[in-house]
Amino acid sequence: MDARFTAEQDEIRRTLRELLVKRCGPEELRAAVRTPAGYDPALWEALAQQLGLPGLALPEAYGGVGCSVTELALACEESGRALAPSPLLATAVLAAPLILALGTRAQRTELLPRLASGELTAALAVPGAGLATALGLVGDNRGDWAGDGRAGGVQARRAEGAWRLFGQAAQVLDGHSAGLLVVAAHTGGFARSRTLLFLLREGAQGLVRVRQTSLDETRPQARIELRDVDAELLGDDGSDVPTALAAVGDTAAAVLATEAVGAADRALERTVEYVRQREQFGRAIGSFQAVKHRLADVYVGVQAARSAAYYAAWAAGAGGERVGALALAQALEALRTAASEGIQLHGGIGFTWEHEAHLYFKRASGDELLFGPVHRLRGYAADAARLFDGGEVAV
Repeated sequence: MDARFTAEQDEIRRTLRELLVKRCGPEELRAAVRTPAGYDPALWEALAQQLGLPGLALPEAYGGVGCSVTELALACEESGRALAPSPLLATAVLAAPLILALGTRAQRTELLPRLASGELTAALAVPGAGLATALGLVGDNRGDWAGDGRAGGVQARRAEGAWRLFGQAAQVLDGHSAGLLVVAAHTGGFARSRTLLFLLREGAQGLVRVRQTSLDETRPQARIELRDVDAELLGDDGSDVPTALAAVGDTAAAVLATEAVGAADRALERTVEYVRQREQFGRAIGSFQAVKHRLADVYVGVQAARSAAYYAAWAAGAGGERVGALALAQALEALRTAASEGIQLHGGIGFTWEHEAHLYFKRASGDELLFGPVHRLRGYAADAARLFDGGEVAV
């Protein structure tokens, strides 16, 4: 493994950071999350048309750039620094890889170029609060998380040669604004119980989408209600959906880890800048040894999380071991610590709505609710690796 970044990778980071500094400051961010879409369409157009971010990890044959997961992760690290609200995660990290892995040739040819260009956005809809389980991050995703024939999930039935969907899914990232929904649904009854993925287009009859209030406003979420909706099966009836979801989950965890590292790094930078300026007892509070020690601990945590995230991104792109969940756990913990210390060391102003320090804490907490929590990410990774077998450490 060569840990050095290429000139192209450095250029992606530099260009994206310059753009976000200019167009996604604190005021622009607050204005964007209040829009109906939950993000700035003009900024998304720039990210897609000028920088090609949605297609970074997609093959050139489908209109993508043909880069690896590492380039996409580095781009998300920069967007994480700015907490930039955009459909990049839902479209390029969750939905597009599933279409690439499971879709028919016709589906890939029709949808992937539009997703790569940013013309079309997509979202992955999973019943209940089971996104982390569906992606294989905190539990076996071959269970009954899609409904298992009971109320509360999403059911798919085939009648007269067409698939119909019933049920609802909550906490769907960008589900209220996405032009395409990839919906996980249970089908087959008791005899052939299985989970399949379906495509729903914007405006489908019987589809109701309601934006929900979320802890982290920079990650807009929606509740999807399906009332006898005509749907298109993604791929074929024999698709191995759990395996595809687990593969996408590992990549998504690695990308989310780098995004969290970017946010943690920026939160630490802001705190260091503040303690150098804020004076108490006639001197900058950053000169006090206790403050230095606290920030040094945060710095070590952020750097360790960055190393883990970069390795996870490289491993996901190279087909190596799946360590995305562990990297995500470490990154979320580093972000939560950096954000918490930032609020504490900013004093009273850090708790106010006018200051953006609390936004980083909400990002850490919101991501743990969606993709964690940290102890479950680590616990399932340990179980999968059989780290503890029969109460003893396996050698």
